[in-house]
This record gives sequence, structure tokens and C-alpha cells, in this order.
Amino acid sequence: MRILLNWLLSALAVWIVAQLHFGVSVDSLTAALIAAVVIGLVNSTLGVLLKILTFPLTLLTLGIFWLVINALMLELAAAIVPGFHVNGFLAAFLGAILLSVVNAVLRAVFGAGDGEPAKG
Repeated sequence: MRILLNWLLSALAVWIVAQLHFGVSVDSLTAALIAAVVIGLVNSTLGVLLKILTFPLTLLTLGIFWLVINALMLELAAAIVPGFHVNGFLAAFLGAILLSVVNAVLRAVFGAGDGEPAKG
């Protein structure tokens, strides 16, 4: 059940970021759902590998290079998912930052990160 909630929150985050008009767009709810899955898969496979390989560069840039990797992973997901579009690297960079912030806020609100529902 928690996996389903995380997936839905990720798709909602993709949709919210697309509504902010920073160069990221989705054509439909289905595209947002598929994009959430692909972004998760790309980040958990290729993204982890790239973060390990570029760790020295990440240390030199005080972690900022991970934002570049996240932007590249977002662009890759957009290339794979029909109906999910990213207009260039700057849009991917801003979109990756916004996506992580929106995701964190949604997970805090809905309590998806700790396995317990939010109290309120």
C-alpha cells in the first residue's frame, strides 16, 4: 500500500511541477503516472551509478553536481515517456529541483516517508 501511495504522490508532484510552467509539461494524467515510474527507475539505477562514479566531482562542487545528474535523469525520463516533455537543460535543472521539493512536501503532508499517516 505504501508503494502505491509513493507512486501516486510522485505522479502528483510531476503534475504540479508541470503546472508551474518552468519548461516541464505532461499531456495527461497517464503520462504523469508513467513518468513517475520511469523517473523512479532511472534514478534508482542509472542515477545511483552516476552519483557513485561522479562522487569526487560532487565533493569538489559541495554537492551541486548531483543537481546536474538529477537534471540529466529528468531529461532521460522525458526522452523515454511519451507525453512527458522537458524543454532543455535549464528546464530540467529547475524541474529536478522543484520536483524534489514538491515530492518532499507531499511526503511530509501525507506521511509517506515514515510509514505512518500524517498526524493533524
